[in-house]
Amino acid sequence: MYVARASGLHQLHPLTKVLTALCLLIAGLTLPGNWTSYCITLLIVFPLSAWGKVFPNLLHIVWIVSLPFAISVLLIQSLFWGAGTPIFEFWLFAPKVEGARYALISLGKIILVMSSFLLFSLTTRPDALMIALKQAGMPSSIAYIIVTTLQIVPSFQRKGATILDAQRSRGLETEGNLWVRARALVPIVLPLALGSLMEVEERAIAIEARAFNSHKAETSLIEIPDTQFQKNFRTVTLVAMPLLMIFGILWRL
Repeated sequence: MYVARASGLHQLHPLTKVLTALCLLIAGLTLPGNWTSYCITLLIVFPLSAWGKVFPNLLHIVWIVSLPFAISVLLIQSLFWGAGTPIFEFWLFAPKVEGARYALISLGKIILVMSSFLLFSLTTRPDALMIALKQAGMPSSIAYIIVTTLQIVPSFQRKGATILDAQRSRGLETEGNLWVRARALVPIVLPLALGSLMEVEERAIAIEARAFNSHKAETSLIEIPDTQFQKNFRTVTLVAMPLLMIFGILWRL
C-alpha cells in the first residue's frame, strides 16, 4: 500500500507513525463522546494525510472499504433495534432512530480504525518499518510477522489479478450472472491458495539464506533518520496511551 511521496510525514521515523496511529485509535475508542471518532478522523487523520500528500488515496480506500460496512450496519441496527422511535413504517419494516444513531457511532469507530491503519501503511515503507522494529529490540521473527501482515492484502490482490487475467486468456468466463461468477470462483481461488503455500516455502528459503535467525548484529543499507524531538514524542505517546485507557474505564464507571 506504500505510496512514495516527498513529504514530512514520510520522513518521520516509522515508530513515531506506529505510536501515533495507536494513540489515535485508543483516543477514539476510549474518550467520552459519541462523535469523538469522527472528530479525530476529520481533524487529525485527514489533515495528516494531506500533509503526507496521500489524502486522495486514503479517501478512496476508506470509501470503498467502509461502504459495505455502512450499509450493513445501518440496515441491521435500525431494522432490528427493538423498541424505539420509528423513522418510517412500511409493511414489516420500521427502522428506529436509536438504531440508526448507534450504527453511525459504530461506523465512526470503524472508519477511524481503517483510516489510521491506512495512513500508516500509505506513508511507511515496510522494509524501513522492519529495520526500525529490529533496532528497537524486537525479535526478528515478530518484526517479520508484523510486516508480512501489512503486505498480505496487496499481495493477494496482485496474485488474484494475475490469476484472473491468466484464466481469462484461457477462455474462462468471469463476467455475467451470479451462476457464471460462482463457477469461475474455484479456478481462481484454488491457484491462489496453492500459490500462497508455495510462496511460504520460497520466503522461508529466502530469509534463511539471509541469515535471518542469526544472533549476530545486523547492518542495513537503509538509514532511518531520527530526532530527539521524535524520541521525546514517542515517550509521551507511550505514557499517554495507558492513561487514556484508564481514563476511559473510569469515565464509564
